[in-house]
Amino acid sequence: MFAKDGKRRNKTMKFETVLSKVRKLAEKADVSNVDFLAVQVNLTDTEPNVFYVEVKDHKINVEPYDYHDRNCAITIKSDDFNKLISGKLDPIAAFTLGKLKVDGDVGKALEFSKLLK
Repeated sequence: MFAKDGKRRNKTMKFETVLSKVRKLAEKADVSNVDFLAVQVNLTDTEPNVFYVEVKDHKINVEPYDYHDRNCAITIKSDDFNKLISGKLDPIAAFTLGKLKVDGDVGKALEFSKLLK
C-alpha cells in the first residue's frame, strides 16, 4: 500500500511541477497579438493529468481543469512536455515521432508551443 501511495504522490508532485513551470512561463508570455487561444494539456504520466492554458482578451490563464470549448487538446508525457516548453524538443518533431498527439486545430497547438517559449 505504501508503494502505491508513494507513486501517487510522485505523480502528483510531477503534475504540480509542470503546472508551476507553465504558470511562470505564462507570466512572461507576450499575448498582445492573441485574441483567443484555448489549449488543454493531457499529461499521460501524472495524477491529476489535465490542465488548460487560455488566452482571452490578451490575458493568459493556466488552470488545472478540463476545457471543453478548446481549440485543441494535446497529449504528451510530462518529461516530453518539459522538453517542449524549454525548447529542447521541437513540436513538429514531437508530433511526427508520436510523442505529441493533437486533437483539434494543429495550427493552434503550434501557436501554443511558441507562446510558452
